[in-house]
Amino acid sequence: MPIPKGASAAQQQARIDELLGELSLEEKVAMLSGHGFMKQVAEDGGRYCARLYHIGAGNERLGIPPLLFNDGPRGVAMGSSTCFPVSMARGASFDVDLEQRIGDAIGRELRAYGGNLFGGVCINLLRHPAWGRAQETYGEDPFLLGEMGAALTRGVQHHNVIATPKHFAANSMENARFTVDVKADERTLREVYLPHFKRCIDAGAGAVMSAYNQLNGSYCGHNSELLTRILKQEWGFEGFVYSDFILGCRGWDAFAAGLDVEAPDTHQFGDHLLEAVRRGDVETERIDDGVRRVLRSLFRTLAAPDPEDYGPEVVACSAHVALAREAAEKSIVLLRNQALLPFDATSMRRLLVVGPLADTPNLGDYGSSRVYPPEVVTPLEGVRQGAPEGCEIQYDRGADLAQLRARAAEADAVLVVVGNTHREEGEFIPGASGDLSAGASGSSGGDRIDLTLGAEAEALIEAAAAAHPSVVVAVMSGSAVLMERWRGRVGGILMLWYPGMQGGTALADLLFGRVNPSGRLPFSIPVNAEHLPFFDRDAETITYDLWHGYTKLERDEVAPAFPFGFGLSYTEFDFGAPGVRFDVERDLVEVVIQVRNIGDRAGDAVLQVYAGGETPAEDQPRKRLCGFRRVALATGAAETVSVTLQLRDLATFDPETACWRLHTTRWRISAGASSNDSDLSTATLSLPERSWDL
Repeated sequence: MPIPKGASAAQQQARIDELLGELSLEEKVAMLSGHGFMKQVAEDGGRYCARLYHIGAGNERLGIPPLLFNDGPRGVAMGSSTCFPVSMARGASFDVDLEQRIGDAIGRELRAYGGNLFGGVCINLLRHPAWGRAQETYGEDPFLLGEMGAALTRGVQHHNVIATPKHFAANSMENARFTVDVKADERTLREVYLPHFKRCIDAGAGAVMSAYNQLNGSYCGHNSELLTRILKQEWGFEGFVYSDFILGCRGWDAFAAGLDVEAPDTHQFGDHLLEAVRRGDVETERIDDGVRRVLRSLFRTLAAPDPEDYGPEVVACSAHVALAREAAEKSIVLLRNQALLPFDATSMRRLLVVGPLADTPNLGDYGSSRVYPPEVVTPLEGVRQGAPEGCEIQYDRGADLAQLRARAAEADAVLVVVGNTHREEGEFIPGASGDLSAGASGSSGGDRIDLTLGAEAEALIEAAAAAHPSVVVAVMSGSAVLMERWRGRVGGILMLWYPGMQGGTALADLLFGRVNPSGRLPFSIPVNAEHLPFFDRDAETITYDLWHGYTKLERDEVAPAFPFGFGLSYTEFDFGAPGVRFDVERDLVEVVIQVRNIGDRAGDAVLQVYAGGETPAEDQPRKRLCGFRRVALATGAAETVSVTLQLRDLATFDPETACWRLHTTRWRISAGASSNDSDLSTATLSLPERSWDL
């Protein structure tokens, strides 16, 4: 091994300096690309990430091991790994500790396979719910994205695996991702599309993956403003940047702009980069910088003590499967409950489960994030296993609506499971119907065309609702679904997401009251698609501005169907008035609020804290999320919760002076159960004007 365990940062740096003197130019350039990906995928019958991929580093002569990549983010994509709920579901948990534990499990499993580079910290912002890969990220709010992405980063890297936040940056649409030019002014970038990446960098991420799209006329993998000026110079990022696969690097000039490694194979670097150096178009110092960055991240993993040994028994072990179940339980959002849930286990004698998705393993898209778990508990299987004694579970796919209505009328309650699959949304794979296999017909995934559930699924809901008053709808999807046609006609609505390998078990536990629902929406659900930002999945150019999600709805004074942060419980919580205090010495605001469980069941509350100017300017959001805490409370119990707000998180970017400014002196600090004003209590606070350099 080129660096011993326990080597200090200074010793690592000294060894890197030595190696830079020993490596030839050809060897250095070879360490700045992937090797063998295309051949390996072909050998694996088209299955992506069936093995680890060599992406950067590696020199046999000098004993330098390669960086060995596998993907995520719902688990390790190779082998038969633990499949967690998709990231959007985990965003709904508002549970930073849970996300770090999931990262810890993913890091353990990747180490058991022999990997050291994880490509699954996806933190692109959900600008519009039609985005096909919405399921891979955590929501519409930059603060939530940053907190959850940083937690996953810390968990993965605890096991000496390099975590990769992606896709840098402004990647929020799918079908046109290879060509679209996103236009965004610097304030929009700094306040909306970049801060979550900065949080992951500050959490110690060792790598960053660039995006396919263009940003202001330059492909992100070739964008020196993004990769060099902002990421490396301003943020002080010491790790390496690698391209999104294949089309993320379109020429050797990407290296000059700040892309350090071409992934997943050698197409544009290699001999082309060597020739550019020999012509003088790329300086040798830049080559050394790229190699230094790769080795710096690699050596940190090699030198750090391993917290444990990693045998094959780690993969999909019972502890990780239990964690997947916990994540599913904490992620499911109860959107509507007309005194129907939980089902009464003592009186429920016949439950009719409806819909083809009830009996279908539905874990999410079939692109790079796909995981192949050893088993999947479907909603139907979970309900059958979890139903109380004496409760008969009947199943109807819904092919015959007349039959469905007749069977529904005879049941005590009806559960309709509907939603999307990899066919309606996900990573767009042209010419692939089931995986990444070459030559497969059709296509998979892409941006959604319809934000409703579609006519067939809505007909199932309406048929059941016409026959029975006690209908619960469980929605499987990676993002918002418009529900206006039917939401007022059913007794209960659950956002089930793509809930992972234990999703059916978690669903049954919620339905029968063994678990109290505690998920909260990580995005707003509008009443009408016209209330959303403009979206064209085939756009050649699109403009991103400051407004989307709850900030846009509030600016436009449009009420959502369900607000950001919303979720019901089987108990009731009281959020007291917030107490606020400005700590001058530490430049932060302390918010203290008492949360009390005033219902008759134990449950988890999610306290959310928002801040906005008392009289915000037209170009300022009324409020922004700037803190949250998940609190477990027994019935009748109360807890005084403290949330710390960093003053800089309240600042806005001033493009004229290229700094962050706190212009507003009078602030409204709001705390409560969702972004809806009626769910919040507010205190005012005076803050000093401040500015911070980049």
